[in-house]
Order: sequence, then C-alpha cells, then structure tokens
Amino acid sequence: MLDELQRLALETVQLNKQALIFLPSRASAEKTAEDIAKVLQFHLPELAETVEKALSNPTKQCQRLASCITKGVAFHHAGLVAKQRELIEDEFRSGKVKIICATPTLAAGVSTPAFRVIIKSLKRFSANWGMDWIPVLEYLQMAGRAGRPEYEKFGEAIVIAKDEKEKKEIYTRYICGKPEEIYSKLAVEPVLRTHLLSLIATGSIRDEKSMKDFFSATFWAHQYSDFTELENIMNRMLQRLETWQFVTTGKTKKSTGEFIAARELEEQKTALHATQMGKRVSELYLDPLTARHLLDSLAAFQRNDQKKKQERSDVFPLLFMICHTLEMRPLLRIKSKEEEKIQEELNQRYETLLEKEPSAYDAEYEEFLFAFKTTLFLDTWIQERDEDYLLETFDVRPGEVRAKLEIADWLLYASEELGKLQELREAVRELRKLRLRVKYGAKEELLPLLKLKGIGRIRARKLFLHGIRDLGDIKKADLATVHQLLGKALAEDIKKQVGEETIEIPKGTRKGQVSLEKF
Repeated sequence: MLDELQRLALETVQLNKQALIFLPSRASAEKTAEDIAKVLQFHLPELAETVEKALSNPTKQCQRLASCITKGVAFHHAGLVAKQRELIEDEFRSGKVKIICATPTLAAGVSTPAFRVIIKSLKRFSANWGMDWIPVLEYLQMAGRAGRPEYEKFGEAIVIAKDEKEKKEIYTRYICGKPEEIYSKLAVEPVLRTHLLSLIATGSIRDEKSMKDFFSATFWAHQYSDFTELENIMNRMLQRLETWQFVTTGKTKKSTGEFIAARELEEQKTALHATQMGKRVSELYLDPLTARHLLDSLAAFQRNDQKKKQERSDVFPLLFMICHTLEMRPLLRIKSKEEEKIQEELNQRYETLLEKEPSAYDAEYEEFLFAFKTTLFLDTWIQERDEDYLLETFDVRPGEVRAKLEIADWLLYASEELGKLQELREAVRELRKLRLRVKYGAKEELLPLLKLKGIGRIRARKLFLHGIRDLGDIKKADLATVHQLLGKALAEDIKKQVGEETIEIPKGTRKGQVSLEKF
C-alpha cells in the first residue's frame, strides 16, 4: 500500500509534471527518495553512473543516490558534494529527474520547473524547545518554489497534516499568517565587532564621531530606535577591540611640546586606528574574537613545543584550536550513545589542549565537547580514513566533509598568517604541514610524495608501502616498478617531474625493460 508521498509523487509524474518534496532531515530525504523510487518506472543508468562517479571512491551514499536516480528520483541535501547537487539540479531542469526529496536548503534562491511542492512537516527539532513550528517566512520560501513563472502558469503547494486539528493550525498559522519581521544582523555581536574592525581598518571610520554617524544611518539603528543604548554597545565593542590589541584609541601623536589647537587635540583624543594585526585580521575576514583565540592558542603551542624540543609535535591541539571557533559551526553534535566514548577520548587528551576545559556545569561545556568531537573527525581524516568510515563513525556525509575541510583550510591559513606577524616560527612550521595534511587527508610521512602533481593520498600510500618515500626515491626507482604501481602515463610524468626523461622502448624489447636519460 502506497503512503501519501508515494501517491502524490506518482500522481505528479502521471500528469507529466515534476515535484519538490521537502523533508525535515537528511535521513528522511534519503529514505523518502528510496521509497518513491520503488513505484516509478524510469530507467536512467547513464545518469546514475555519472552521479556515482562524482567521487573518486564512491561511498555508500553515492550508491544509494545512484540507485534512486536510475528511477528518476533524487535526494538533495548539504551532505552531497557540490558536483552531485549541481548535476541533480541540472537534470531536474532538463526533465530527466522528476522528483527531488530535499531538505529546506533547496528552498531559497533556486528556480526549478517544479509544478508541485510537497511539504511533509512544518515542524523542526529545536535544541531548546523540542519539536516546534517553523517560521512563516521559511514556509513561504518552500511554497514559492512551485509554479515558477518561467516554467509554469501556476503551481501547487501541498502540506501534509496528521489530522483535522493540525490542518486547521496550519491554515491559521501559515496560509493566513503574516511573515515575521526582518532584523538587522548588526544586532549580533560577532557581526558587529567584525564590521567595526573592518571599517576602522579601511579608514571608513576615523574617530568616534564618524563611527556614531555611520551606524546611526544603518537599518540596525532604525530598528533599535534607542541610539543612546547603541552608543553604549559600540563603545563596549571598541573597548574589546582595543583590549585585544586590534585597534588603538585616544591620543595617537607623541607630545612634541608644540602648541596644538583645541580642536586638533580633541580629534587626537577620539582618533581610531587599526594596528598591523588588526588590519590583517580584517583582511582574513576573521571574527576578532576568533583571531584573539588563535593568537593566544598559538603562543601556548609555541611554548609547549619549545619545552618538548626533541619530541614529535602533536597537531591535535592545533586542530582543536580551529574547531573551537564560531567559524567552524555547526559543530558535530554528540549522540547519547557516544557520550562515554567522547569523554574517554577527552580524558586522554585534555592535557595537550591549548585551553582549559570548562566545568561540566558551565554553559559553554556542551559547545566544548562538540568542538572536541569535530576535532576527532578531522584527526581521523588526516589518519587516512575514507568517507565511508567518516559517515559510519561520525555521521558526516561527503558534502559535509568537503565543507568542513574548506573551513579548516581557511582557519589554518589565517592562523599561519597571524603566527607570522607574531614570529611564532615553530607554530607556523607545524601549521604549514597540517594544512597540507588536512587538504589531502594524509599522515605526515606522505607529505614529500604529495608534492608531485597527480599524486593523492591513495597513490602516495601505495608508493610509500613499496619503499618509495620521497622525491629521491622516485628518482632512483626503476620505471617498471613505478609503472606497475601507478600506470604508464603517470609513472612517466612523475619521473619527468623529478628531472628524468623516459625514452620509448623499441618494439620487440622485453616488457618492463626501459632506459632513462637524465636532463
């Protein structure tokens, strides 16, 4: 017997139309797509093969998506890699994919030929309140994907209600309801301090008067109405930036004993300047709080590294440093069945971390644990575990892996730049190596081989296991051996990269017999 979503999807296809089905979670989007695929009669093997091969090593998620898309249905969420998401959207526009089961991430800014939008539920899980109704604006965004003018004359938005009571609630709350007010993001402290530093660093704000004039003309000031309180907020932000040594305030010129006009003296007292570090923080698009956290952590790492000297540096503290930031959010949440294991790992590593563990009764303790789990995920990645292992162990899908790696690369680069300004040489050296390890997902021993074009962590590991561990070994290795490990074209290419030219062997020469001519 078909359920509501299967019946609506089948009916849409029979009308020769297409539909977007919005689900509350990634898991439900995948399961719904698989359920609908069972009742559709399409057969698209070529499209399925393209989707499955989007990753060099297809994961179980890739295989599930390929199985669904063969039948003309796909799931779409942030856990897919960008190439897969783009392919699904393109094939939906071309008409080959008839049904997309998606999370609300597809609701905004995307125009597709969907005649119908079907919404399974208008409730979402909230950490504070449990299951709660979504905003009216979010409903309108999802419903607005149906019947786009460039594709259809009209469209249908269907919400599935559990019973008559819920049906009336949905009608009153969403059909007749008014959209929520839009609020300025400057009211959020991280956004305000980031913009304030940027404005001072670029010279757009030169003193306290120009700061007040600028912000008084913003939408934030218009909404807030009480500008006296806004001035207090800005002054607190300014004081923090000065405490963190990103800006200087007050008198900026040294007294020369010369006469200074009262007006010029007043301007000096209120002048605002970004320090060299403040300008670099702004150029890196970092939240100033994050920048201060990185600088303090790097200084602690440098001190610890100097104490150990001959011992091998442990990069786990540096990974935790970048994970315990606002920029890395959303962090990996800890499930109840994982709590004991995560706590055991923390007990083993907490002495190596570059900041103190908060009390278990503090409000920030949960966030600390989430950052620690995210660090474990990144540490597992640089130990050369594949995407399937990460999915099974941390419930992180390939698309999420890529997103987290991009943020990690940015934060490691920013940390390196800040470390240079502070002349933290040992920390900078480790950050450079760690950045490469995060990029390739490899152990440190593979870094010499990863310098070669066309060599990733899998090929590098294969070479390493056969005794070829650096560029010198590549140069000394017999071409036939490298050929067996990597294939003819790549073997010849990497030989050229290390300064050797291969010569074609005349026909009739024994297989594997080659000669090398050095440049």
